[in-house]
Amino acid sequence: MEPVQNATVYIVDDDADVREALAWLLRSRRLLSESFDCAESFLDMLQSQSPARHPCCLLLDMRMTGMSGLALFNQLLAEGQLAAMPVIFLTGHADVPTAVDTVKRGAFDFCEKPFSDNALVDRIEQALAASDQHLSRMRERDALRSRLTDLTERERDVMRLVVEGIPNKLIADQLDISVRTVEVHRSRVFDKMQVKSAVELANLLRTDI
Repeated sequence: MEPVQNATVYIVDDDADVREALAWLLRSRRLLSESFDCAESFLDMLQSQSPARHPCCLLLDMRMTGMSGLALFNQLLAEGQLAAMPVIFLTGHADVPTAVDTVKRGAFDFCEKPFSDNALVDRIEQALAASDQHLSRMRERDALRSRLTDLTERERDVMRLVVEGIPNKLIADQLDISVRTVEVHRSRVFDKMQVKSAVELANLLRTDI
């Protein structure tokens, strides 16, 4: 798997030895990390910056003093942040049933302590790739929305009928404009939407939310 560029692995664990060991492991695999000793400080960091714009994932201890890893997970789930920031739980044997339940609810995976370094790094790299893919889709969606905003009302009318496969003459009749005007609007729609055909335009619009 190709390494994901500009990615960060967040480590949230109240055990300093575990944090240091994980940070060392990630450095040895050329992965950047940031460590937090409690869920509260991690949330403070998230609230101080805009939503994730770079690939990341979260290594989260299930049991911690103060706010538990499960409570943090539930908050991230409620805020819709798991796609951009996949969560991998670090659990003890007693927490495995709970960890399995969180995977069903959207956690990326869980690793039971003591875990295999290679297996953990493999899952981290997969989580970062999933984050990168999600953020790419979000950028494409935002770009599409921006292009749609640039269309005039008449261009939107023409676009809707073009996508339906209606010929220019029938579009002109429906909108009570000349065929030449339809051709001009059609050309402008293709330019603004950065497509070269009605089929390409229809496929692009299927990706809109």
